Amino acid sequence: MSIASATRLALTLIVVAIAATLAYLLWQRYMNSPWTRDGRVHVKVLKIAPDVSGRIVAVDVKDDEFVHQGAVLFRIDPARFAIAVQQARANLDAAQAALQAAVANVEQSTAAIAQAQAGYAMRKRDAERLEHSQNAVSRQKLADARYRAQAAHAALRVAQAHQAQAQAAHAQAQAALDRAQAALSLAKLNLRRTTVRAPADGYVTHLRTYAGDYAHAGVASIALIDSHDFWVTGYFEETKIGHIRIGQRAEIHLLDGTRLQGTVAGIARGIANSGGTTGGDGLANVTPTFTWVRLAQRIPVRIQIDAASLPRNIVLAAGMTATIVIKEHGARRRTHRTSEIAGSTT
Repeated sequence: MSIASATRLALTLIVVAIAATLAYLLWQRYMNSPWTRDGRVHVKVLKIAPDVSGRIVAVDVKDDEFVHQGAVLFRIDPARFAIAVQQARANLDAAQAALQAAVANVEQSTAAIAQAQAGYAMRKRDAERLEHSQNAVSRQKLADARYRAQAAHAALRVAQAHQAQAQAAHAQAQAALDRAQAALSLAKLNLRRTTVRAPADGYVTHLRTYAGDYAHAGVASIALIDSHDFWVTGYFEETKIGHIRIGQRAEIHLLDGTRLQGTVAGIARGIANSGGTTGGDGLANVTPTFTWVRLAQRIPVRIQIDAASLPRNIVLAAGMTATIVIKEHGARRRTHRTSEIAGSTT
């Protein structure tokens, strides 16, 4: 073999070796580096449900409209609730009148007790004076004095019982007044709640509520997307989770070419196990599998989007797909810094 042929063969082997090494490194990076094409844009969806039931008389928003916090979304017929307020106010007036009457009865019973006490004291003094009198007093006269004293004492006890009844009636009237006030407050609250407002800034989406519909309390009528709370969830293979740490920086590539910046905010600590059901006898129900290739599970990782990286006129929609790349060098610096801190504390 000539020198030229040997040289060409050596160069060929070197190029093949370099290409194989590069291919191996790229394959390892593809398999183990923390990135994924399986990313989804998520958003906080507020399910707007009325607190009261009734017929919707007006819808003040349109589909996909942006609304500010406090803006009116729709209105429920307030007629029945206005009548309820009037009725509650009338009940409150009646309760106040009943309380005034109860107060008057308490005052009357107090005066009656004072009168009875004065009468009893006088009759008692008369009886004691006759008992200790040095003059001759007939038995009949002394017995009459004692009887009048006992009758005055009984009248005092009756007056005290009437006062206890009046005080109990006063307490009941006060409780009835408190209930009437609470009922009026509730009626006013229900009347205010006939106007349903936006709890946050956001976009009305998939509006299917119209004037004439019947709204049920606690049943969502409108979906509102919170415009201040978008994030991206990346579903990373379990083989890559070990390279991800909370606080790492991340790049988010939307399909339209927009590139956003974000931070790892959380890593899910569990996913559903399709084979974790329980059999009829209480034992684990394990489905036998005989696949040659074991697919890696995907773990959700929450990426908080940096508001500063959002373009001015970007349109983010829940469900958009994205590619997420975790910046590994940031993790190494943080890991090194964490180990330094741990070493300094020990």
